[in-house]
Amino acid sequence: MINRYSLYKILDKDDCPFNEDDYSWFKFGDKYFAEKFASDLFEGFISEYREKLLLQDEIIILPSPYLSIPTASNFLCLYFKRKLNDFLFQHNKKACLESKIYRNQTYVTDYGNLDFEERVRLISNDTYYIDRHFIDGKFCIFVDDIKITGSHEFTVNKILNQYNIQGDFVFVYLAELLNKEIHPNIENHYNYFAVKGVNEIVEIINRESFQFNTRIIKYILSLNELEFNLLIKCISYEKKEELFHLAISNNYHQLTEYKMNINSIKVDSIKTESININTININ
Repeated sequence: MINRYSLYKILDKDDCPFNEDDYSWFKFGDKYFAEKFASDLFEGFISEYREKLLLQDEIIILPSPYLSIPTASNFLCLYFKRKLNDFLFQHNKKACLESKIYRNQTYVTDYGNLDFEERVRLISNDTYYIDRHFIDGKFCIFVDDIKITGSHEFTVNKILNQYNIQGDFVFVYLAELLNKEIHPNIENHYNYFAVKGVNEIVEIINRESFQFNTRIIKYILSLNELEFNLLIKCISYEKKEELFHLAISNNYHQLTEYKMNINSIKVDSIKTESININTININ
């Protein structure tokens, strides 16, 4: 059985039902807004699914697919899971378990600008894996931030059908585009609403509530040489190291479009480390 829930319904491109600034910062890695949206999403969800949840012996929660670097929606799922476990604790129920949909490929194309056919065509070249024995026959909650064309849900359903996985499945979204006359590129309007360039990227990276995700890493690796060098000078050595190791963990160093900037991060980190060591020795 498949059900869906979305907190916000997008009906008018000029009347957004959620705060666009907050959403944009969330998409680029500000966990403060991930937690805020997750709290709102859970409150809406529990108002409809309270009794159904209490009937379950075992609940599995799954964020959107990724390889190594979590997407923004994974942090939404993280805080949603905390709220769910708190609810289950209050009713003396077992905490939910988490599973993952693995993906093997990545791409440079900006997903938010594509229509349904283009999105499906893009992700059709990817390879996905799910632990079917772990989730088969269970009550599963698939959490994502926004449903624009439904390509994500289409892909997950394809995987479930491919492995003949049975169960009670709920797709949970923060927001959903219901007016199909609105072009799917409205998604990028929301994504980039507060983030217009490298200055905003530097600002958000230096926030205490920041955590790297797929979107911001791809954005950084796509910067031209001038912008990239400006950004690198404005973030800490620790952030550069984290950026580098996350990038190579997702095999971005094997993509021509990203290779130069990844190599530049490594070179800059080596120089910074050398300067720090020499400073220590002098002192």
